Formats: sequence, C-alpha cells, structure tokens
Amino acid sequence: MLKIIGQLILQFSGWKVIDNTPNGVNSYHHAVIIAAPHTSNWDYVFCMATIYSVKLQIRYLAKASLFKFPLGILMRALGGIPVNREKKNNLVEEMAQLLKTSTQPIQLIVPAEGTRSYTSEWKSGFYHIALKAGVPIILGFLDYKNKEAGFLDVFYPTGNYEADLDSIQAYYMNITPKYPALFSLKDKK
Repeated sequence: MLKIIGQLILQFSGWKVIDNTPNGVNSYHHAVIIAAPHTSNWDYVFCMATIYSVKLQIRYLAKASLFKFPLGILMRALGGIPVNREKKNNLVEEMAQLLKTSTQPIQLIVPAEGTRSYTSEWKSGFYHIALKAGVPIILGFLDYKNKEAGFLDVFYPTGNYEADLDSIQAYYMNITPKYPALFSLKDKK
C-alpha cells in the first residue's frame, strides 16, 4: 500500500525516481542512506514517497519534537527514531548496533546536514554510524530543478573522514535543493 501511495505522490507531482547504485538500492540490506539536501519540509514528503515507491525497509532519524502526540504515532509507524538534539547521547553507537544486529534488512536514513537551516558543515554522525556498523553509505538525493529523487551511488567509508566527505559532497555539486542558499557544501559555488 505504501509503495502505491509513494508512486502516486511522485507521479502527480511530476517527480521521477533515479537509482544509480551499482546493484539497485534494494540489494543493500544494511546501509546508511544520506538524505541531502535538506532545506525544506517538502523534503520529507518527497524522500518518503521515493523510499516507499522502491519498497525499502527504512528507519530514519528526526528531531524529538516531531514525535509528540498525535504526529508521533505516525512518525514511529513510518520508521522514525526520535533524536533529542539538546543533550549528548550515544546515538552513533546505538544506530551502529541497530544495523549490526538487525536480522531484517534495514536502511537508516540520516539527514547529513542535521537541519533544514543553513549550517556551515554536515554532521558527521551518518559517516561514523556506517563506519562502526561496517555498512555502505547510499547517497540519497532530491533535485528540485529536475524533479528527480533517488540514489546517486554507494560509498564505502575508508576511515579518513575529511577525504571521504570531500568525495561524498562532490556527488551533490549539481543537485538543486528547494532553497539553494540553505544547502551546505564545503566547495559550493
């Protein structure tokens, strides 16, 4: 049912799904998926429609305030994991353990920027979760200019965060977010 809903949302809004992963996104049973760019509330709608249209088994991180009643019921049912950004926690270790120990396929969606507002750099949590869990990073994207959503490629972290981040962000140089001024890339323009 969710697959049909996702496909209808994309079809009626004129969006198409692109999957440039080597073996098809569904072949990666355990992975971290970057959600980028993240500059608008509409990103959630198109991201989830894309995810459901290709039938991924996802979990995703979102700010804890979105999990209050009644919206929280829906957020959890759709795979949401609340994150309290106000206090320190061991979220990276928890999410890495989730990926390591799950017997079911699971792709964890993490917004690389951590917020819809402009930030000077991406959060590193997505990278460290993938590295600790020993899983690939799938480069998810939303391109508002071309009305395309999907997966740019699969990246395997090497442990050299700075070099890997440069390589990852290079994939996003020609991606147009809803609000370009809010998209944070190191070498943007």
